[in-house]
Order: sequence, then structure tokens, then C-alpha cells
Amino acid sequence: MTNKKGGLKRGLDIFIKDKDNLEDLIKPQKTDQVLDLKIQDIVANQDQARKSFEADKLEDLAKSIETYGVIQPIIVRKLDDKYEIIAGERRYRASKLAKKTTIPAIIKDLDDLQREKISLIENVQREDLNPYEEALAYKTLIDKYQLRQEDLAKGIGKSRPYISNTIRLLRLDERVLELLKEGKISYSIGRELLSITDKEAQYQKALEIIKNGLTVKDLNKKKKRKPKIKEENYHLLKVEEQFMNSLGTKVKIDQTKKVISINYYDNEDLQRIIEIIVGE
Repeated sequence: MTNKKGGLKRGLDIFIKDKDNLEDLIKPQKTDQVLDLKIQDIVANQDQARKSFEADKLEDLAKSIETYGVIQPIIVRKLDDKYEIIAGERRYRASKLAKKTTIPAIIKDLDDLQREKISLIENVQREDLNPYEEALAYKTLIDKYQLRQEDLAKGIGKSRPYISNTIRLLRLDERVLELLKEGKISYSIGRELLSITDKEAQYQKALEIIKNGLTVKDLNKKKKRKPKIKEENYHLLKVEEQFMNSLGTKVKIDQTKKVISINYYDNEDLQRIIEIIVGE
């Protein structure tokens, strides 16, 4: 019988331990051997965080490769009789468009977790992922390796609230998610739309935002003007903001009733918040 807890502990240790070395794995080292691999022997990473590749940008890259070749080798690992891409799928796709038969590559000996982390970090750092792809990648890593959001945040150099808020985008209506994928609404707009729980109203609001070219600042201006804040309540509002940034959800402090209210969206979200507060 497999020791699930032991396996999980090992996964977390690896995830945190090697975080400082991941960028070194992506960048070619002096000791790395660059080989010209046949394009036909290379396969894409099926778990690649990035799902869409803009055709016009690939065409531009293909033209550059036709003229100058592939400047930076792609990173691959041996997979049966093929080589699986770890980093550099755009270069691989563009090389195929340029009718290249080989591509410079560096072969790395990596496990599944390192492979997925490198793929994710490369895409996120180069801003190649749209908000939907980024959210899906985070959730997939957390679910697959039973990681806490804190562990993922440490492993890829992001804040835990950012991870939490990004994953929450997946709760948007499917039609709104499509708009997010297509780049018609931004990460910030997506977060604002989460406050609308009715799916149809959420979608209609998204269409209105696109039609009128509204920004988050415009939306905030449209909201009912809040009454002037009394000086004694200012501190409480700051504390509420700190709570929300830490927990990644809406928090309200009722000074009259001496009650702190924390919103959660489902049992999974509740468990996440409990782990943050209790530390287990």
C-alpha cells in the first residue's frame, strides 16, 4: 500500500526545495550540450499550461527563424522513443511553420513536477498565458499534487492571495470565461464580475463592459458613492482590507455586533480559508 502522506510530503519538499533552481534549468548552461533534434521526434507537452497560440505571432516568429534560425534552444526530456517539450513550444511550432526539419535542443532529466513547474513559470514570466490558462494551470497543479496554495505561491514566486484570486476566475460563467480566454475582458474585470452571482446578469454585464470599453476604474465610479468615512472607522476598513488580501475573499467587520464575517464560495473554498487561519 502506498504511503499517500509520505508521497505528498515528498512532493511538497521537492516543490519548495527546487524553486530557486528552476530558472537555471530553463536557461542553457555552459555544461549543457545542444543537439539538433529531428522535429518529427519531438512531441508537445500535453499538460502545457498555455492552450492557445496566436497565429500572427507564430507567423512572425517563423519568419525570424527562416532568416536567423532558432536563437535559444528548446528544453526537452526523453519520453520513450520521443522527446517531450519542457520549454519552448512556440519555437517548436514556429519552426514547423518555417518548414525546418531539425531544431536545437537541450535534453534535461526532469520529473513530472519539475516539468510542469518549468512550463508554468516560463509562460507566466513571459506573460504568455491569458488569465484563464493561468488559473487552470494553478488549479491543475494544486489538485494533481495535493498542494496548498501557499506551497504553490512559494514554488513559483507569486503571492498566495494572487494565486487564490486567479483560481477564483474559474467560477465565472462559462460564456464569461470564453471572453476571458479571448482577451476581451481582463483579469481585473474578471475579478469584478465575480461579485455578480447571477450567471446571466454576469454575462450581460461583461457584454456591456466590452461594448462600452469600460475599465475597473469606470465600474468603481458607477458604484453608489459611499458615505464619508468617519475617522474612527478608518482603521477598521484598513483591517478589513488586510483580511481580504490575506484570505482572498470578502471580509466584513461589524463593530456594533462585534462580528467578523468571512465569505466563501463552496466547501473547497471554506477548506482553503480554514487552512490559512488554522494553519493545518
